[in-house]
Order: sequence, then C-alpha cells, then structure tokens
Amino acid sequence: IFFFSSRRRHTRFLPVSWARRCVQETGMGPICVKEHLAPYLPSHPLIKTGGEKSFGVISAAPFGSASIFPISYVYLAGMGKEGLRKATAVAILNANYLAHRLKNHYKILYTGKNGRVAHEFIIDLRSFKNKSGIKEEDIAKRLMDYGFHAPTMSFPVPGTLMIEPTESEDKAELDRFCDALIEIRNEISKVEAGEWDKNDNPLKNAPHTAEVVLSSEWNHCYSRETAAFPLPWIKAKGKYWPPVGRIDNAYGDRNLICSCPPVQTIFEANEEETQK
Repeated sequence: IFFFSSRRRHTRFLPVSWARRCVQETGMGPICVKEHLAPYLPSHPLIKTGGEKSFGVISAAPFGSASIFPISYVYLAGMGKEGLRKATAVAILNANYLAHRLKNHYKILYTGKNGRVAHEFIIDLRSFKNKSGIKEEDIAKRLMDYGFHAPTMSFPVPGTLMIEPTESEDKAELDRFCDALIEIRNEISKVEAGEWDKNDNPLKNAPHTAEVVLSSEWNHCYSRETAAFPLPWIKAKGKYWPPVGRIDNAYGDRNLICSCPPVQTIFEANEEETQK
C-alpha cells in the first residue's frame, strides 16, 4: 500500500503534526535474498527465524514495527475520504504550480503530454556543470542560505533535484521557494558570464555561517549581504543561520578515518604499564 506523504522536505519550519503527515518510506517490509544467502539471515532469541549460519540479531522486532500500521490508520481515519482526496489534489496542484514557475529557469524532466507533473517533479541541473562548474550539491547547499532544506538530491536521476511540495504549504511559502531557486539560477548565470569566479562564488562557498559572515576578514568577490541575505524577505521573515559550513560529505564514506590515538601511543602506554 502506498501512503501519500506530506513530509516538508524543503521548508524552513518542521512541525510534527499527525493531521499533516503520513508514514511513508519509514517502515521495513519483507526482505528477499537469493538461496545461497538464506543461511546467513539474522536470527532472534525468542522467535525461530534466520539461517543456521546466522551472525546474530539485528532487530528487536524481526518482522518489522507494528506501530507503522496504527499511525497510518490514524492518519487515514482523521483525514477521511474527502480529506484524502483534497490533500492529494492540493499536492498535485502545488507541484504543478512550482513546475510552471520554474520551467523557464530549469529543465523539467518527465512531464506528461500536456506538460504536467504528478505530486513531485525533477529539475535537471547537469548542464550547469560544464558551463560554470556548479553542481547539484552547490545548489542544495546554497538553498540553506535562503532558509530552505534542499529537496531530494540526485535521486532517482543523478545531477537533479526532485521537488515534492506536498499539500502542507501555502502559496506564499511556495512562492518564496520558487524565488529562491530563480535567484540561484541568476547567480549561476553570473558565474557563467565570468562575473563571479568559478571557485569563489556564493554557491561554491555555501552555506555561509554567522561566524563567516561576521568575520573581520572577507576576501570574496561578492558581498556579505549577498552571502547571507540574497533576497529581501529573508531579513523580514527571520534569518536561519546554518550551524556549520561546507563539508566534504563523501570523504568519510570513501576513506577510513580513525578518531582514536595513534597506534604507537597505545604501544607506548602498554610498555609503561608492563614496566610498572
């Protein structure tokens, strides 16, 4: 069963309300493996399951979390037939409104014969890389300076953003999100035109923390205001300051990093203990 989700992926505020949410992509159903892997499936101390060569227990509930179903039921019962229909209609309307506003600035993938989308849509960012060096990650990080958490990045298509506004957002919030992405497109144009350096620009340096913006040193080709307040409404609505700046997200996945003391230090400590 597919439950429509009203998760607020790109918004600045994250209220948790059962009336505006449903469970999706949070549960774990049956997992199928090929025959040669069956002996290694995890076991359980109370319920007979797993293979004879099992490496042990990985979950307290071997058949998944039973709480998923009551949560979904409460949502469905609370919304009712008409509520679910309206939520779905508004979600589709919101997605098409965003796609319509952004289509002249970004390429929209997989539209229908009338140019429409479903409850989510994908903007293609791959063409920016060759002209400006700007990648999807740069745009995602820059959205934080505008007060938005980035939508789904590089899924299901690498080099894209998948935007799912859901039924939870009012038109003012949708317009702010569009304004942010359109202004980011204008920033990319400045990099393409050579006005901003390809390696030193608001997108490559995003997100900008308060510590960086308030620092006595500022050696960038753009202003502090451009870094932190690229649109007027950011000041009026209240600025969200990212707690940390840019990090190499994949470095830790690709490189073994030990936070423990050097091995030599451990050997020396053991020798001292032996001598005592």
